[in-house]
Amino acid sequence: MASIPFYKYQGAGNDFILIDDRDGNIDMLFSQEKIEQLCDRRFGIGADGLILLQKTKDADGYFMKYYNSDGRQSTFCGNGGRCFVSFANKLGVSDGEFSFLGTDGMHRGMISPEDLIILSMNDVKEVRVLDDHSYTLYTGSPHYVSFVDDVEAVDVFEKGRAVRNSGMFIKEGINVNFVQSESPSSIHIRTYERGVEDETYACGTGVVASAIANAVRYNDFSGACSVRAKGGQLRVTFDRNGDHDFTNVKLIGPAEEVFTGTLIL
Repeated sequence: MASIPFYKYQGAGNDFILIDDRDGNIDMLFSQEKIEQLCDRRFGIGADGLILLQKTKDADGYFMKYYNSDGRQSTFCGNGGRCFVSFANKLGVSDGEFSFLGTDGMHRGMISPEDLIILSMNDVKEVRVLDDHSYTLYTGSPHYVSFVDDVEAVDVFEKGRAVRNSGMFIKEGINVNFVQSESPSSIHIRTYERGVEDETYACGTGVVASAIANAVRYNDFSGACSVRAKGGQLRVTFDRNGDHDFTNVKLIGPAEEVFTGTLIL
């Protein structure tokens, strides 16, 4: 049997189990079924996903390995990335600034004087506008963005599941965001996440995708958007260099430790 310390974190209501796997001995202990059980809110710890902090193969850096609550390894998670930066700081791996590798490439995080996590995201070079006037784009994970008049009136579970499993997206799946635009620099968002297969309190990559889609919709070049998610307030900043060319993208918001414990495997 193995005793494994774990840490529960949340960022705007998006919650994660984080584990220090710098020695590389822990990942092999987790099956898909075990991760799914640990993330279950009745029979486990309860979380939207599980994150391992690992060394990269050359041992000069760090890798964020992310599993969705269905137990499958997934693409990059923005709010998970912010929690990852806070976790690294707690472990003493960083001193307030931290660079790490995600499935989509390198990221850099820092802790602001207000204790907010500022996370660099990858550039966005393509925003597709579909026939139904929705948007699709990749911000570390694939996203579908639909603008609605009243986001609180949307049945996010039913409508999100329908889009996620539709013919265009069923093979790889897609995260589905419903967005009420309040201005070129302010939106209210609700998100259905693939892998969780339900609405989550926030989705970092979805927040970024929706802020960028909102800028395209308004043809706005101001470079900042305040985002109200179910679990709290987030902010996205970027440089817009052309119609569909976004660089220096950052996701900004809180991340905090909720509790710690020990897994017995």
